[in-house]
Amino acid sequence: MTESELLSRITIDPSIFGGKPIIRGRRLAVEHVLGMLAAGSTVEELLEGYDWLEPEDIQACLVYAHHLVAHERVEPIIAGGE
Repeated sequence: MTESELLSRITIDPSIFGGKPIIRGRRLAVEHVLGMLAAGSTVEELLEGYDWLEPEDIQACLVYAHHLVAHERVEPIIAGGE
């Protein structure tokens, strides 16, 4: 599945979670999936917990997150001699 096909699984509906990105129009936010993964949940646990969720949906969340952080710029803190 291509990146654009994966990203097409991420949708925005202003009536669901205030327009936050969600998976395939369902009431599961991308941030929720990412949070569960960050907390240590496995892909298998997520798939068991949401019977409609597909592995490609989780991959789509990761691709979406990658696209967001790829455009961030972090300024280094330069220690000066005081």
